Amino acid sequence: MPVRAAFDCTCRDIRVSPFWALKIDGADVLYHSNGVIAESEMNASLLFGSAKTLYSTEGSSLCIRAMVYLASIYAREKGRRPLILAARNAHKAFISAVALIDADVEWLYGEADGLISCRVTASEIEKRLCESEELPAAVYLTSPDYLGVVSDIGEISRVCKKYGVLLLVDNAHGAYMKFLSESRHPLDLGADICCDSAHKTLPVITGGAYLHLSNGAPSQTVDMAEQAMALFASTSPSYLIMQSLDMANRYLSEGYEKKLADAAESVGTLKKRLAESGFSLIGDEAMKICIEAKKYGYFGFEIAEYLKEKNIICEFYDRDYLVMMFTPEIGENGIKLVGDVLAALPKKTAIDEKPPVVGKAERAMSIREAIMSPSVELDAKETVGRVLSSANLSCPPAIPIVVCGEIIDERSVELFEYYGIEKCRVVE
Repeated sequence: MPVRAAFDCTCRDIRVSPFWALKIDGADVLYHSNGVIAESEMNASLLFGSAKTLYSTEGSSLCIRAMVYLASIYAREKGRRPLILAARNAHKAFISAVALIDADVEWLYGEADGLISCRVTASEIEKRLCESEELPAAVYLTSPDYLGVVSDIGEISRVCKKYGVLLLVDNAHGAYMKFLSESRHPLDLGADICCDSAHKTLPVITGGAYLHLSNGAPSQTVDMAEQAMALFASTSPSYLIMQSLDMANRYLSEGYEKKLADAAESVGTLKKRLAESGFSLIGDEAMKICIEAKKYGYFGFEIAEYLKEKNIICEFYDRDYLVMMFTPEIGENGIKLVGDVLAALPKKTAIDEKPPVVGKAERAMSIREAIMSPSVELDAKETVGRVLSSANLSCPPAIPIVVCGEIIDERSVELFEYYGIEKCRVVE
């Protein structure tokens, strides 16, 4: 597939003025593209099999805001309220998008693995849609989630189509899943719109991401995608990030599927080896390994420190889990090294401590109203009975314990303490 670089200039092409901005003829304009950027995005669209693929230089966060906006427009077309049915482990970018757009959310709690994972089934969604007095504009899921749990997008898509509801998927960690021997990408399984953080699993500069519109998405939704991105995006997008997205097209089209298949097989072998050594693993994402650390006798941060001493840096850890993300570039020897180092870690008596359960908090006001209200910062232990204004989160995983507008209860404070959150902003 021919790939044309979106940014390719020499010094003689650059004209500099002390009074106005740099201008490069032929560089095109992101979200109003009709030249090299449009051509590069078309290449990406062909690779992913989408109706339209747009570049983001501001990560999946920008794409999530665009998805919520498009769902809101779809709701108005259908004479509905801009309501979204969302899995509770949504990234904070979704919360801020809802506030900016003044949409509303009803939560799906599913089967939770602590704070980070939320296993939502098609039957649960169908039950909610069937019993709902008003249909939402969209269902919003995070798949795969931070622990490598992949939702049954195919079945959930079938339910959404039955009720005329859009399916939006935060696929930030799954850009590579399109190129597995059997695609597990949301676009191929029936999602209407999804975002991929290319920089998480592909060789793309941090901030590079995709917004994908499926061939089954409503035509007006596809037509308004650039407008949705431009509404929230910087008017000075990084051309270096765009160039890395453009070069990823070539990378993906020149033997990537074979390299990925080999790497996925090696990671699968490593998973079997770890299980045989006594490690407990969860999740079913091909290129991610999530260890339930306590069952091996350690906290997640203890295993992470042990790996760091061996020059192996994991993706994420907390008290309960340790997450490692692999790419083909790590190589078979690198994957084997991880196995050798973990196999040398002696197993200890399991730690009998379970994370506090994320409860269904009472909502006092909308997310937008809470975020836009005057607020005060308090010690977390002093916030019982108060309404959360702005969530204090670390990233990763950037999943709120309490959502803005909800009342903080004693269980919430237990979770704050468990996850090391000492301060909270609450509505005055």
